Amino acid sequence: MVRFENVGMRYGNGPEVLRDINLRIDPGSFYFLTGQSGAGKSSLLKLIYMAERPSRGLVSLFDREVSGMPRRELPALRRRIGVIFQDFRLIEHLSTFDNVALPLRVSGVDETQVKENVTELLTWVGLADKINARPPTLSGGQQQRVAIARAVIGRPSLLLADEPTGNVDDEMGLRLLRLLDEMNKLGTTVIVATHNQHLANRMGHSRFHLRQGQISLVRPDKTEKPEKPDS
Repeated sequence: MVRFENVGMRYGNGPEVLRDINLRIDPGSFYFLTGQSGAGKSSLLKLIYMAERPSRGLVSLFDREVSGMPRRELPALRRRIGVIFQDFRLIEHLSTFDNVALPLRVSGVDETQVKENVTELLTWVGLADKINARPPTLSGGQQQRVAIARAVIGRPSLLLADEPTGNVDDEMGLRLLRLLDEMNKLGTTVIVATHNQHLANRMGHSRFHLRQGQISLVRPDKTEKPEKPDS
């Protein structure tokens, strides 16, 4: 699904923010990406969803090397990736329904199917009663769930989340992570960037940890068992 080989990245003429990154992420897996603020988590995600290109090394997605791929070929690959941005990036003048429906409409999906799929998903994330609400009237946690719904409505092969729990308390953060866990169980590969290592440990997945631009793999802490959904 994702492979980095000796990847380095810098912005302009500055120092490398990522150095000698080697990783492999197989289809159907779930990884956290941890590290302090400024460690390079968002930069690594940008390389994966092709918003940036590496300064050196090779990046492969879906068994295709994309580091030097012509820009005209990138949109087709990007449509297989869902992204949950840290700042949500919801369109404020659109309703919850229309925000979530946007990716389907851009792809030309029939409006009857759009209505059915969006309504079902908003019910699944607990926002059936907010279907006509606009983002400014929603809480931070509700906006985050809208952002998650929009990212997964097209059933992406790969889902990237940049600090999805950064604007909510730990209880709400755990609920959001459970939603991503359910998507993973349906077959989506999930990568979640977070500075909250404790919350990541509670989910029981392996994580890649970034420190000073370099990466290491950390297995789940067996002394801290994964959280189970409330009955």
